[in-house]
Amino acid sequence: MFVGHYAAALAARAAEPRAPFWTYVLGCEALDIVWGGLVATGVEKASVDPHLAGSALVLSHMPFSHALPAALLWSVAIGAGLMTLLKLPGRAGLFIGLTVFSHWILDFLVHRPDLPLLWTGPKVGLGLWNHAVLEEAVEMGLLAIAGAAWAWRRGREGRSWWGAPAFLGFLLLLQMVPLLSPLGGDPLSLGGSALSAYLVACVIAWMVEPRGVAAT
Repeated sequence: MFVGHYAAALAARAAEPRAPFWTYVLGCEALDIVWGGLVATGVEKASVDPHLAGSALVLSHMPFSHALPAALLWSVAIGAGLMTLLKLPGRAGLFIGLTVFSHWILDFLVHRPDLPLLWTGPKVGLGLWNHAVLEEAVEMGLLAIAGAAWAWRRGREGRSWWGAPAFLGFLLLLQMVPLLSPLGGDPLSLGGSALSAYLVACVIAWMVEPRGVAAT
């Protein structure tokens, strides 16, 4: 799962518009931001196997970013932290937290068994990555449905039309990058590429909705 994670951000923004859009984008990718930093510094382990069907990522050790207890803790910390920092309503903080946790749920659908249920094994994952066409269809389907809901919400708020196709177009471009340029196998390249992509996504999210909180 890559850009499919952003479906949760789009759906949350449509359901609870009082949080800035960028907070939901940050939330949906938060676990991978942690992962990217930890992989780049050697704390967590990942490699690339180009012979694998679907995703070439081999995620061998990620207890601090993708273990189930870690995902729950990050969800509470980020939801509560952004709610406090930005003085958001409790419901908005809850939706940010749920967006963070949605990352683990969606990863569970597509990952091979590499998600620790505790800080160490057993590890789980339904393995949709092994069926590349089906996995892509699920990602694009989720993104299309959530994108339509977000565009509808923007329309009700009287926002300009260009923001929705601009952000969705960026996500489609982001999905194509690994197909056109295979991932490097060294930890610094893996972690650095992830962090760069997620930072750009947050900046674009802020650009398409610079005023952040919408009127209700």
